[in-house]
Amino acid sequence: MDPLDRIDELITMVEQARSVPMSRNNCMVDRGEMIAVLDELRAELPADLRRAAALLEERDKIMEAGKREADRIISEGEAEHARLVSVNEITVSAEHEGARIIAEARAEAQRLREEVDDYVDTALANFEQFLTRALASIERGRDKMHALREIGTFAGDEADRPLPF
Repeated sequence: MDPLDRIDELITMVEQARSVPMSRNNCMVDRGEMIAVLDELRAELPADLRRAAALLEERDKIMEAGKREADRIISEGEAEHARLVSVNEITVSAEHEGARIIAEARAEAQRLREEVDDYVDTALANFEQFLTRALASIERGRDKMHALREIGTFAGDEADRPLPF
């Protein structure tokens, strides 16, 4: 199950929990059930982190492949340039053609780098949003859990006191 689904499940559990008598904001939840769902969520998060690491590794591979391709294109352009220059009759046109090939290769390499950067940036932004939502949901769940824990402590103290009426 997706960690966001787990967080939604926790929120639903708290929303559907019975209210503490004479309280609007406090409720009672099954501690064991809450802890079980939180444990499952904790177990799922490392998988998402591994996916993020794999994404970064994929980005590095794509960038390296783009760099190798750019280097190859530039090398081919320079080799072609050198070959054309060596022929005396077409020296001027060879220099222009070689320069054009190198410029195209550099432009293509830059375009590939920009595409890779955009792809990786988008993927990381999506993952950042996911983690931000997950952390916010976890924080809300923990706050609710702490509030419930405090209510449980209060209930024990109030049970010993007589009712005011």
